[in-house]
Amino acid sequence: MANTQEHPVVWFQGASCSGCSVSVLNSVSPKIQNVLVDEVVPGQHVSLRFHPTIMAGSGEMTLKVLEDTEQRLAGAYFLVVEGAVPTAQGGVYGTVGERGEKELTIADQVEELGRKAAAVIALGTCAAFGGIPAAAPNPTGCMSVKDFFASRQVATPVINVPGCPPHPDWFVGTIASVLLAGLPKPDDVDALLRPKAFYGPMIHENCPRRAYFDEGKFAKKLSDPGCLLELGCKGPVTHADCSLRLWNGGTNWCIGAGSPCLGCVEPGFPDVLSPLYEKLDEATLANIGASGKRGG
Repeated sequence: MANTQEHPVVWFQGASCSGCSVSVLNSVSPKIQNVLVDEVVPGQHVSLRFHPTIMAGSGEMTLKVLEDTEQRLAGAYFLVVEGAVPTAQGGVYGTVGERGEKELTIADQVEELGRKAAAVIALGTCAAFGGIPAAAPNPTGCMSVKDFFASRQVATPVINVPGCPPHPDWFVGTIASVLLAGLPKPDDVDALLRPKAFYGPMIHENCPRRAYFDEGKFAKKLSDPGCLLELGCKGPVTHADCSLRLWNGGTNWCIGAGSPCLGCVEPGFPDVLSPLYEKLDEATLANIGASGKRGG
């Protein structure tokens, strides 16, 4: 439509398993087709220019799309980064192609695209906090997007949408919010730059097993009724609306399926929150959320 405003988006992948892409592609309402083809909000359309997992092109022709976006649409496009940024040994542990006869690293490309983006969405815990790729001993020097930007003096605003993987609603809702109201105000995000609309409530506050906790009834094995705290549940230190939103189109969620919450939206995942199926001690609890830097 003539009056529709186009919002270019570059989806760039670093050190990850592509699980965040899989999650978002399985968005139920709206479906991903609606997100990419229709107007996300009236008069606003997302134009996905680059996504290495789902695009048909490859090689030099696709790198030219990145160069064209960076040069021609500077300040107007949004950058979505999925995965951590490898930085060890000049970034050689993650490359996306060549520029001339020199390897083009993920780190250099994230820096170049990030500097000229209107804003960056760090999608998934790997991008937001380092995640599994940055777990100790972290030989590839993986970093979160925010920490990487700080090391390269990149001032572009970052919105963290963590999760391993993130719920598709968290991503689509963040995009819609930006299109409707602009970048989040300081009161719209928490200290870890996560949108409070999705990461405000504590899992423990809305857990259907909360009554067991209050009564002091704790499960001894995964098939038992009772609170899962002693089996490693991280609900008391995890901020997300999983228990209210549910997953897979509202079908279920981790605790509903009998598993403890693993705290995958927190910066301590997985190092600080491991072993995943053992109760957290008091010393560990004090470190949750203290920093996104781990393992390096």
